[in-house]
Amino acid sequence: MIYSIENEFLKVEISGTGAELRSIVGKKTGAEYLWQGNPDFWKNRATVIFPVCGRLEGGYYTYEGKRYELPIHGFAKLAEYEVTKKAADEIALTFRSDEESKKAYPFDFSFTVTYTLDGSRIRQHYTVKNIGQGDLPFSLGGHPGFHVPFDKTEGEDFTDYFIEFPAECKARCAVLSDRCFYTGKEADFPLKDGIRLPLRHDLFDHDAIFLSGTPESVTLRSKKNDRRITVSFRDMTHLGFWHTAKAEAPFLCIEPWHGIPSTDGQIDDFATKNELIHLPSGKTYETEIGIEIRE
Repeated sequence: MIYSIENEFLKVEISGTGAELRSIVGKKTGAEYLWQGNPDFWKNRATVIFPVCGRLEGGYYTYEGKRYELPIHGFAKLAEYEVTKKAADEIALTFRSDEESKKAYPFDFSFTVTYTLDGSRIRQHYTVKNIGQGDLPFSLGGHPGFHVPFDKTEGEDFTDYFIEFPAECKARCAVLSDRCFYTGKEADFPLKDGIRLPLRHDLFDHDAIFLSGTPESVTLRSKKNDRRITVSFRDMTHLGFWHTAKAEAPFLCIEPWHGIPSTDGQIDDFATKNELIHLPSGKTYETEIGIEIRE
């Protein structure tokens, strides 16, 4: 089912499947900013990532000597969520563990994604509760895609756009293997004036760019107008940028992650996997991603 929330600035649609954003329309221009899932490039729109970020080597992991299979970015993107709160400008959707989920992820949890409109900003709030007895190991993140250019009628091209940080930084890039797994290495990632990355399609010929050491917000904008999208986040280990490899794909995903793909050739044990959060029994973890549309 598709649900809508709106205020004077934005109209937003969210799916009950995967708690995924389906539409972000700016009311000033009527423009659709969210990628609409063209399967020629990428069929999804804004995948919610839980309980694992990226690919698992072999498509599985182990825990306490047992093997469990999970798809890329975990199974929360496939789940049917229960609406646990609904107002004109806010909706909360919850996915709880059950016997079926434990076949892939043997833990008791409650995972809630709450979307709240705050002026021209969408607050995407994640709440993870450990309702089991032992630690709950997980990673999580966002994967929203945005149309680039924002509006085809304005004569813009993908290369008219750039991403910009609010302050100079010394970004580091996770080095990926030819199989798009983490190599365990990082390298300097130079930015123009320390803050800016002009977009071009071949940036993504080797899959995503995963940066660390950046400020906790980034803006996607054009050099030809003042419209912009700012994605903010907190408590994330990496910030990813991606579109379909070796294609002139007319979108960009901006992906704040607490996690990283498996190390190439290494089967992960969830007791020791890199960058997992280990939430004690009875505790709650919360974090947030913001998407602000300036028209």
